[in-house]
Amino acid sequence: MRVAIIGTGYVGLTTGVCLGFIGHSVSCLDTDYSKIAALRAGEIPIYEPNLSDLLEEARPNLRFTSSYAEAIPDAEVVFIAVGTPPTPSGAPNLEYLSQAARCIGQHMNGDFTVVVNKSTVPIGSGNWVDSLLRESYEQRHGTKSADFAVASNPEFLREGSALHDSLYPDRIVIGADESRALELLYSLYRPILDQTFNAPTYLPRPDWVSAIPLVSTDLASAELIKYAANAFLALKISFINEIGLLAERVGANISEVARGIGLDSRIGSRFLNAGIGWGGSCFGKDTAALVATAGEYGLSMPIVEAARKINCRQRDRVVEKLLHELKILKGRTIGILGLAFKPNTDDLREAPSVEIVQKLVDRGVRVKVHDPIALDRFQREHGAMSVQSCKTVEEVVEGCDALVLVTEWNEYRDLDWETLAAKMRCPVVLDGRHALDREKLTRAGYQYLTLA
Repeated sequence: MRVAIIGTGYVGLTTGVCLGFIGHSVSCLDTDYSKIAALRAGEIPIYEPNLSDLLEEARPNLRFTSSYAEAIPDAEVVFIAVGTPPTPSGAPNLEYLSQAARCIGQHMNGDFTVVVNKSTVPIGSGNWVDSLLRESYEQRHGTKSADFAVASNPEFLREGSALHDSLYPDRIVIGADESRALELLYSLYRPILDQTFNAPTYLPRPDWVSAIPLVSTDLASAELIKYAANAFLALKISFINEIGLLAERVGANISEVARGIGLDSRIGSRFLNAGIGWGGSCFGKDTAALVATAGEYGLSMPIVEAARKINCRQRDRVVEKLLHELKILKGRTIGILGLAFKPNTDDLREAPSVEIVQKLVDRGVRVKVHDPIALDRFQREHGAMSVQSCKTVEEVVEGCDALVLVTEWNEYRDLDWETLAAKMRCPVVLDGRHALDREKLTRAGYQYLTLA
């Protein structure tokens, strides 16, 4: 099938490459000319494991362009995968979505086209995009006979595992109010639904994967499924962090508590990792948007609002723990291990590290930072912060009064902690992710701290 994808961020680029890999002809469009030039040259603008390998395999089916006139007229399916950053009120900024919809409407050729909201957009956005497409098509072509349908196909990708989640998803959700749109999207995804494609050697098909469930529903339900799923995962993280605070007071081990409740099949162990809390482009933005949407209908969402407050509190608890241990923070040197909001990505959007660093700098702390992948991006996006960027962990720990593990990169687990202790002024480690071996660090002479 002929596909166009508007936006080459994490979602758009990953989706385009995977659809190209399974045999579709894909045009990836972005108005950032430098990004398109880089992609044409084989340069990947984001860090995602195996993406460059899969792109090379899919390249015969991929085209990168900044021209709507090139990408849209022949496309049977058009995905909108542009950014929807939050506004101060928490509602998403739909400016890029509006621009994309209007440009698509201007360039549709009159044949039946399915326009798919892949971006996470508020409930009701499908109807809004429909009106923008019709208005734009009419203005350009002077007729109201546009033949298209709008659908919702929310993404459930985890950065760092985006290719795996695209090729072997838990489910595929498509929502549309017209049967032709549902049928076309079913055909588009059939190689993934039936798992008939040849799996890449570097992304082998898991043994448990045979066929992928398809959830076919109406537009509004598909839009709400995305927000509800992310909100529920955010709730689990905040829940275990709140239980962690109680565990600390009563002397319980929060890791064992999480394991004990996670083995209940009704609950599950995933997203029950106590620590600094969530970050990234989804949970914060989507929970805020869900609260804002409910407000438009005269509803409050106290459970979701509480989850957001608990998550914010975890950043403050890092400072409180360090203050309790070191007594005075002003003039101290503290090292931050990990900047990306999670391992296997360089994404710093809503990363806990950024807020924690700023809180420490505001208290007069000399901050040294390290990340195996995201350090360059941190320097570009947050270079105004008064911090010392370090290329090695050894450089970070030299003369430090404490280390804070913020991102649980595997390489931090395997450090020579005994040798590093001798380089520190005070061998204190705050493990913000419960990722390190407490006994190993204690034997090496560290004061080992957690948030629970």
